[in-house]
Amino acid sequence: MSRFINLELDLLRAFLTVAEARSFTRAGERLGRTQSAISLQIRRLEERLERQLLIRDPRHVGLTAEGEAFLPQARRLLRLNDEIVGGIFEADIEGEVRLGAPEDFATVHLPAILGAFAQSHPKVALSVTCDLTLHLLDNLRTGALDLALVKREPLGPDLGLRVWREPLVWVAGDSGIVADQSVAPLVVAPNPCVYRKRAINALEAQGIPWRIAYTSPSLAGQHAALRAGLGVTVLPSDMAPPDLLRLGPESGLPDLADTEIALMRAPAAVPRAAEKLAEYIRAALDRRHASSLETILDPHRSHQPNS
Repeated sequence: MSRFINLELDLLRAFLTVAEARSFTRAGERLGRTQSAISLQIRRLEERLERQLLIRDPRHVGLTAEGEAFLPQARRLLRLNDEIVGGIFEADIEGEVRLGAPEDFATVHLPAILGAFAQSHPKVALSVTCDLTLHLLDNLRTGALDLALVKREPLGPDLGLRVWREPLVWVAGDSGIVADQSVAPLVVAPNPCVYRKRAINALEAQGIPWRIAYTSPSLAGQHAALRAGLGVTVLPSDMAPPDLLRLGPESGLPDLADTEIALMRAPAAVPRAAEKLAEYIRAALDRRHASSLETILDPHRSHQPNS
């Protein structure tokens, strides 16, 4: 006989907030509840599902494998609920939201998302800052930003909630740029930069000598240097311009682990409009990521017009 289990939305919201904050205490602060109340809600949800969703120890809260699998499903249920409720109270959302993001990710993925949000929430004033991840983290800590999309290492510290994952590739304007030189010339952003660090670490792990050939804080400046044949760089696959070459194993360059983008909130409570934007970005990137996976599985989709 099949079982009918009703999942309480408050329990799902507590679970999602703990999964993002990696802390029962911080989740309680965001939801206006005590740590013990959040812990009780998680326990009730796990009992209802008869599954352990979180790993708890004095220093760390993480997701179990079943928690990882349940996370997108819980997010989908809450998103549907919030869309229904939001449709009724949308006109009440107003205020300023200060969002930070890396320039490359903001340039490729955010304009359409933020434009759609601005149209559907005309009383919300968006303020967007593009900067390096470490600077964005500093601005979050000092309260200069409400939300930030930051780059993080897949196996590094838990920074926010992962909203995007993408392969990294080597990119150049000339396929022979590495073979023609005894030392790999790198086109990079100034320190601190996740992709700069990733490129150097990968080369050194393989014993490949390197030098910094061109440094620019501007993405446009880096692309210009690549087109001029000054060196190679590391970029997320979707962010590599179509007129530049993606270098494969035949180039002699090492493999690279995927990049991740995480969504983080300021330590203090953020305004309602910021919470709405965070959910909007999460939902939009979920849909975009699902579409990218479908294109990989069915390459013919990439030739169809966007709906």
